[in-house]
Amino acid sequence: MTAIPRRIWGSTGLLVLGRIWGSACTLAILALLARHLTQAGFGRFTFYLAVFLVLDSAVDLGTGQAAIQVSAAHPSKVNGAIAAARRIRATTGLLGIVLVGGGAVLLGEEGARWVLLASFYPLTHVLELSTLVFKNEIAWSRPVAIRAVASGISLSLVLLLWYWGSKEPGHYLCAVAGGSTFGNIGLHLVGRRYLPPRGGTPVPVRSLLRLALPMGIASVCQQAYFWVDNLFIRAHLGEAWLGRYNLAVRIMSFGIMAGVYASLAALPWLTREFHAGRLRSAVTRLAAPTFLLASIGTAILWPFAGDLLQLLGGDEHFRLATPALHWLLLATAAVYLGAPLLTAIVASARSRTVLAISVVALLLNLAGNAWLVPTRGIEGAALATLATEVWVALGAGLTLILGKAGPRT
Repeated sequence: MTAIPRRIWGSTGLLVLGRIWGSACTLAILALLARHLTQAGFGRFTFYLAVFLVLDSAVDLGTGQAAIQVSAAHPSKVNGAIAAARRIRATTGLLGIVLVGGGAVLLGEEGARWVLLASFYPLTHVLELSTLVFKNEIAWSRPVAIRAVASGISLSLVLLLWYWGSKEPGHYLCAVAGGSTFGNIGLHLVGRRYLPPRGGTPVPVRSLLRLALPMGIASVCQQAYFWVDNLFIRAHLGEAWLGRYNLAVRIMSFGIMAGVYASLAALPWLTREFHAGRLRSAVTRLAAPTFLLASIGTAILWPFAGDLLQLLGGDEHFRLATPALHWLLLATAAVYLGAPLLTAIVASARSRTVLAISVVALLLNLAGNAWLVPTRGIEGAALATLATEVWVALGAGLTLILGKAGPRT
């Protein structure tokens, strides 16, 4: 039975520690603004945070994972993969500005000019690709440190605006975007020093795009089915309910990070295990302990869901999201099973399968929200999320059971 390299657990630990700090900064921002902004303003702020998370995936468009697949076992392709991925991200970043920033202006959203300004930051994901060498070596200490500093900058900028007494949600959105911009620039400045000398095997843009596109669309679908309920809640219940629900979702986001980052760190290893014909054994050894961890965490947090919501939100009204948080805790456990299974499918280069699972998940989530939000409110949105995550784990698991354990020969 194949053993999991210590670097994966070590990198997972670093990623989780970094994410704990980043999530702590985000939760501090949400706790502060839940008390400082109007309920509608807080809901609008969390809505655009969700939009930008989807935009981040759209700008990446699978290029990060594709670059790892191309270069993890072929170091001579590192520079070529980065060059091709940068061209793709530059194009998607410009499209994102038009769609999100321009869309906010055309729709006459409150604070649209600030949304437009914030929409420029995803362009800096072009620079982030310089960290490919760290990802291939499963060496995350420098990227994690820089991301931690970036999260601290976002929090500091938010605190500065709060001190000045700003009540405009768009100002705070730009503050968060400013920290992310610093992070991407810092990652480039550090990563470029460790890249191979210029040259190596070139990677055609079209070739990388063909590999990346199914995973990129799948990634957008994954972010969309996690956040699309915002559209239904905002339309049917209003921005105040949206703020309460998004606080519960942020607790879920905090909870899933160990499983997500264990899978992220394991991708190069799982890719190599696939080529060695040991993928099923490898992913089983990865998924079992993470799922057990999630189940224990869910049981511990369950009775304190309402207290946690009130503590973070600073108001009794946030306790109204307790039933939704209970369903989201169950969805958290499902993510810990589904994330490594889906990553194993990515490692086996079955990107079309990942796309199919993700598209079905998005359609299921849309149908669930359309049916349940009008009748059960934010609890219905959480139920739709649970059903979606269960489907992802089930679909990925069946694919691995029925598929081949090694590459085609």
